[in-house]
Amino acid sequence: MNLAYSLSGLLVGLLVGITGVGGGSLMTPLLVFLFGFKPSVAVGTDLMFAAITKTGGVWVHHTKHSSVDWKVVRWLAAGSLPFAIATLLVLKHLMEIGKEITGAITFTLGIALLLTATSLLVRSIMMRRAKQLKEAAGIEDKIADDEPQDEDLQAIGRFKRMQIPATILTGAVLGILVTLSSVGAGALGTVALLFLYPKMKTVKIVGTDLAHAIPLTAVAGAGHWALGNVDVVLLGSLLVGSIPGIWVGSHLSAKIPERFLRPVLATVLLLIGVKFVFAS
Repeated sequence: MNLAYSLSGLLVGLLVGITGVGGGSLMTPLLVFLFGFKPSVAVGTDLMFAAITKTGGVWVHHTKHSSVDWKVVRWLAAGSLPFAIATLLVLKHLMEIGKEITGAITFTLGIALLLTATSLLVRSIMMRRAKQLKEAAGIEDKIADDEPQDEDLQAIGRFKRMQIPATILTGAVLGILVTLSSVGAGALGTVALLFLYPKMKTVKIVGTDLAHAIPLTAVAGAGHWALGNVDVVLLGSLLVGSIPGIWVGSHLSAKIPERFLRPVLATVLLLIGVKFVFAS
């Protein structure tokens, strides 16, 4: 167990709890720049870290809030899981023939961070517009007692008959991006769902995105583990710090003005993303 890693996990956990920003967008750059881990090891370890830490959140959303739309989760997973496996197979092949994959992972990580930073800036705008649409349609933004039927999904979806293919395609893009960078399952997934389902209740957006992130990060993380890209000591140390950090951060979130903190985080992620892109 490494105290420095645990303290880093505590810091990231606090920020995740306060802002809701995905841990990957914060943890992976920290592991690369502060501790000097190879991008592939940072990505693989963070994917396993995400799969473990997100499980508790989904349990709360499913059992207490009934705020997971499992139909949408299945459609996203139909795209993300096959493409995550395909991406892992490509990485395995490149490693077997002696190709260096660090550059590709670094570049993808930079792009994912730039997209995440942008999503932080536009998410509040999209949520306001989604709220206006729901109010116009007479939809209350509260927890529903039962799951929506297929016709309800048709009504709240943006693409009507093409809603399922659009959701599967979105999952495929997330599958590739998350497998290569460990970034995107949280912030980008939420923005994607806000765009695809502008009239879906906000609590369902969060719960559905979280539920989809678990199998995606678990499959991608297991694949990276098989490729030797997971540091077990690092993973354990991060978990020791992050779990209490997320708990404390979630309680502090109501006391810290999010409208100030999010732009600062977005700016930091933009700068880190640019550095990763040009470093590749």
